Amino acid sequence: MNYKSDVEAVDAFGVKYRELCKEIGKVIVGHEKIVEDVLISIFSRGHCLLIGVPGLAKTLLVNTVSQTLGLAYNRIQFTPDLMPSDIIGHDILDENRSFRFLKGPLFANIILADEINRTPPKTQSALLEAMQEKAVTVGGKRFVLDNPFFVLATQNPIEQEGTYPLPEAQLDRFMFNIWVDYPTYEEELEIVKSTTFDKEVKLNNILTAEEIIDFQKLVRKIPIADNVLEYAVKLVSTTRPDNPKAPNVAKEYIVWGAGPRASQFLVIGAKCHAAIHGKYSPDIEDVRAVAAPVLRHRIVRNYKAEAEGITADEIVKRLLNT
Repeated sequence: MNYKSDVEAVDAFGVKYRELCKEIGKVIVGHEKIVEDVLISIFSRGHCLLIGVPGLAKTLLVNTVSQTLGLAYNRIQFTPDLMPSDIIGHDILDENRSFRFLKGPLFANIILADEINRTPPKTQSALLEAMQEKAVTVGGKRFVLDNPFFVLATQNPIEQEGTYPLPEAQLDRFMFNIWVDYPTYEEELEIVKSTTFDKEVKLNNILTAEEIIDFQKLVRKIPIADNVLEYAVKLVSTTRPDNPKAPNVAKEYIVWGAGPRASQFLVIGAKCHAAIHGKYSPDIEDVRAVAAPVLRHRIVRNYKAEAEGITADEIVKRLLNT
């Protein structure tokens, strides 16, 4: 991309974002905030955890996003017998009696880790290591994954029998935890109307991999005022109950608060949120807009919160109000 200035580049970014949303809207009805959060995480070089009951178009959303972005996409259905080599790849003996590495489905731009909590910790760790390092090691050799690389994992919040919940340290690798809720009555009516006919929707590629990488770099270059940066860090610090300045809601309902990675994701998420909404620098409202998906999976509630039915979202809301 050749733009005369960063201001012009941000304007172009906003135009492309709106084109993306319009194209995704051909298939996905509603879920505007979810689409926004997924795209923010992609342009922020982050990963997403999508939590929702079956049938809410989580898989369709990921597939649609991959098509509009013009990226290679692989879906991995996580099961209790899935091994690390099944997703990373393994060495095979070829016709010349020499070992050759056969790449697994992890070698793509967008990975849908469907029902990630269905597979044992060993396989979860293999995926999460790849998310962090953007590379895998097999037989002492390091293989770099494709760039850009995103993992969009899904979880079913209802059926927990036979699952292996992700521990907090692994959850922390995800930039956003996105709750996929039921559609409204009007949205569900539109979904049923559009999906009960044999109708084929053709999606156009709005961006290339190179353009995505350029926009990722642009988001990082966006300046942020000191007071906004301080607000993001202070917000994260208020989730820690051992902090002397923590509000009562944190001391009363939280066992462990968010770490520094939350502050980093709040700032980069706020920058991207500002850019897609036509602003050249984020303000406090941009930080608040991404606070819930960044913090909800980094707060460990205590027994009292669970007994009283106080959710992580309710705690974040109270922290924002203080």
